[in-house]
Amino acid sequence: MAEKNDILYLFDRPGEPIFTGKGDDNVTLEVPTEYLTERYKPLASDIQKRFPGDRTIRVNKLNTIPDMSVPLGLSRDSPFSVFNPNHSTMASKLIEIFMAAKNVEELISLAAYCHDRINKYMYVYALSVAVLHRQDTRGVDLLSHAEMFPCLYVDSSVFSRAMEETVVVQAGSRTPIEIPFDYTSNNLDIEHRVSYFREDIGINLHHWHWHLVYPYRGPVDIVNKDRRGELFFYMHQQIIARYNMERLSNDMSRVTRLNDWRDPIPEAYFPKLDNVNANRVWPSRPSNSRFKNVDREKDLVVVDIDDLERWRNRIFDAIHSGYIVVNDPKNNDRMRLRVNDGINVLGNIVESSILSPNLIYYGSLHNEGHNVISYIHDPDNRYLENYGVMGEPATAMRDPIFYRWHAYIDDIFQEYKATLGGYSVQDLSFENVNVQSVEVSAVGIQRNELATFWQQSDVDLSRGLDFAPRGSVLARFTHLQHIPFTYKIAVENSGSQRNGTVRIFLGPKFDEAGLPLLFREQRKLFVELDKFSVSLKKGRNEFSRQSTESSVTIPHERTYRNLGSGSRPAENSAALPAFNFCGCGWPQNMLIPKGSPEGYQCQLFVMVSNAANDVVQSNGTAANGQQCTDAASYCGVLNSRYPDARNMGYPFDRVPRDGVATLQQFVTPNMTFQDVRIRFTNRTVAAVQRPAAAPTQTPAPTKAPAKQQQTATGKKPRN
Repeated sequence: MAEKNDILYLFDRPGEPIFTGKGDDNVTLEVPTEYLTERYKPLASDIQKRFPGDRTIRVNKLNTIPDMSVPLGLSRDSPFSVFNPNHSTMASKLIEIFMAAKNVEELISLAAYCHDRINKYMYVYALSVAVLHRQDTRGVDLLSHAEMFPCLYVDSSVFSRAMEETVVVQAGSRTPIEIPFDYTSNNLDIEHRVSYFREDIGINLHHWHWHLVYPYRGPVDIVNKDRRGELFFYMHQQIIARYNMERLSNDMSRVTRLNDWRDPIPEAYFPKLDNVNANRVWPSRPSNSRFKNVDREKDLVVVDIDDLERWRNRIFDAIHSGYIVVNDPKNNDRMRLRVNDGINVLGNIVESSILSPNLIYYGSLHNEGHNVISYIHDPDNRYLENYGVMGEPATAMRDPIFYRWHAYIDDIFQEYKATLGGYSVQDLSFENVNVQSVEVSAVGIQRNELATFWQQSDVDLSRGLDFAPRGSVLARFTHLQHIPFTYKIAVENSGSQRNGTVRIFLGPKFDEAGLPLLFREQRKLFVELDKFSVSLKKGRNEFSRQSTESSVTIPHERTYRNLGSGSRPAENSAALPAFNFCGCGWPQNMLIPKGSPEGYQCQLFVMVSNAANDVVQSNGTAANGQQCTDAASYCGVLNSRYPDARNMGYPFDRVPRDGVATLQQFVTPNMTFQDVRIRFTNRTVAAVQRPAAAPTQTPAPTKAPAKQQQTATGKKPRN
């Protein structure tokens, strides 16, 4: 009988037929002859002899196969985009089919039948959604999307070298293939200064996985998560805030909103990605491209710029009138945007999800905006080009235009937030609680300084190299990293014992002109670093918190580790906690911005709020005690309510109250802030070879030999 973890073999080399060996332990799935495609049915007996496995999983034949006519509407190797309404409809139906399976054995049988018939990108997406949301597959650790489809994350020149390595060199003796530090552009393009952020594997995996956990279309019980629309706003708002801090760290201006859709777009992007398994090259967008009406009959994508403008105007009308036009005549076709949940309703409208109260009237501003940009090079399909990177959640954040588009989307939400007014002192205070001080410290680093540097890490490409010899082949990436640090916080409680919520944010102190930021703008640039509960005894309380415990991030090992057979630690082992999460979360190595050699000046903000007003009664259940909580601030908690009753981003989600112009004027006694510097050192720490299951320790950036400070291109890393 198949076990729930056996389903992971169906994600291994998804482009190869179901009967080929899967996983490092060469497992074969013995499927009924009827499950084979027409091409392979006549070869059934020969296939069993030619592809023997070291272990066999027998897949039982189902009495009835559900109607697959909808998901079969997309060919196996065609591009698949969740932003495409037609594609998302197909995927939604496939998710329903997988969710309806009575048990794990039936799910594996259904998935095995679909494996060689369904578009492989849609297949992986839909099956991943189902595995994350089914009760009987709770605790199954999905393979990294970067391992299944490295073509979405890796420079295309790597694949020919990877294929050569697998053919010529035996597994176990292969050397990692270094990805050039500069492969999409150089310093002639100012946007290149922050390409390390845009093209970071962990950041792009986070965006893909967030849309996996929060699909905008699918079964209602999967889409309709607690405060889903608000989280769409907050997660993307935090991305823009983080991106702006990276830009300021690199002597760049903050990102400019993409608010005039008739003007040329000066930013270009040449992704240097292609899919060797599907014979597809990702198209580029040259400088000064313009929005055009999209009429792609083949892709069933038809949207005019007028549509975007009409939807935008209707959304702004709703914000300023305070009412949403709905389909339900019982509400007299209007629904008030209430203070407690208006942002959630607005988030579902802007994206838009199936939870939008009026999909026809308010349209799909966010998603269709992605489509218009992704087809900007060939809007009417005359050149038979596929969509660009903005059409795929796994690649969209690579493109500078993603941040301009989302800066505009965020501005819509900020317009709504402004109508709510500022928090009063009473809204912000915690009676008898005084936060006296906060400081950060790290080994070998000056107090209230943070240190960043470059680090190399490896990703296994072998699970995405169809029809290549077995065994690991590693790609070596250079990415931003920081030395782990500790927060030390002192709080005076002059009242009785009570519980509090510690909220930690980091924001820039100065703007691009070197002038102190006014609070009205600074508040939108604060990024959440952590949030946790504390018990406050009467009197002085001192406590510390490690940066690696962040409620925003997932461990570094999630991005850079081997998920194959034998890599999972033993139950109850010290290494197991790093594996017990769903994979949604900001990468730990990108918790803080890069900073600068002279020390980028920031302000670390700490607030202790009253837990009695923060606590949420959870309605979730966790099988075997496993729950996805590691990055709850950005990803929520699977199958439970969002674990904070306050508005997301509190206390920075509202405009300042009257009379507040600076952060100093904003703080109440239960808050404090501390000036800190982020000092970047331009050196590279080499990748450390270790067993996959061993816990990772981030090495300090000790001075490296000259040859170690060079990238694969032979040049020193850029500043």
